[in-house]
Amino acid sequence: MQSDRRPSVSVVTAVHAPYVRFLPDVWDSLRAQDLTSWEWLVQLDGPGGGAVAEALASCGADRDPRVRAEAHGTAVGPGPTRNIALARAAAPLVQNVDADDLLEPGALTTLTRALAARPHAGYAVGRARDLLPDGRLRDHPLPLKPGPVPRGTLPAHWLTAPHGYSLPVHPAGILWRRALLVELGAWTALHGMEDTGLLMAAGARATGVLVDANTLRYRKHAAQGSAQPTNFIGAGSQISLIRQRVAVLSGLPEWRDPEISVPVK
Repeated sequence: MQSDRRPSVSVVTAVHAPYVRFLPDVWDSLRAQDLTSWEWLVQLDGPGGGAVAEALASCGADRDPRVRAEAHGTAVGPGPTRNIALARAAAPLVQNVDADDLLEPGALTTLTRALAARPHAGYAVGRARDLLPDGRLRDHPLPLKPGPVPRGTLPAHWLTAPHGYSLPVHPAGILWRRALLVELGAWTALHGMEDTGLLMAAGARATGVLVDANTLRYRKHAAQGSAQPTNFIGAGSQISLIRQRVAVLSGLPEWRDPEISVPVK
């Protein structure tokens, strides 16, 4: 029987047909979490849904009332697909996990505790490790120290990176306050930069938290979208738009969660 209790975290996973095969691994990483008050919202980008149902049934996830899968009928891309799932989210915190990635053990507890300790922070993020095809994990040092991430820090690093627009944290594994996501319009309508656009907007608007822990396993594989050749020539215009948005949001008062009444110290 499904409880009427509101979950602590809504885990959002956008998936398209070639990645359905990875869903059992996401499920295993969710079952390994010590925090159990979550819901998993799987959103298929495209028609059908039978393959998703089969994948979830193959690992027993279909028998867990915390798991809900839907399809919206046409391919619209990862950003809109995450946003459709976000509309179904019932929790005050939203964790994105792409279909080919995994949560590290204990990630949800670590990230939720970080936000509980800093009620005015809009997001929490940890380190991401590459999950290589042979199963090895590759670490990546970050240019930021663990602890509070002051407003403006992430855009400043991104805009001044020596090798050009290098992200200081991985945008695919962030735990968000849902209120901030909704206020910012959630994942942006940018090609291949939907999570970068959101992260820069959030960094310009709100304080965050960087935890001293590995929280995401980022799978590296041949079918990875970011590894595919592209004829897209609008990257410069997209970066310009992100920069313009950062400038506008930086001029607004610092974000505060309307659901939390805690005096600023």
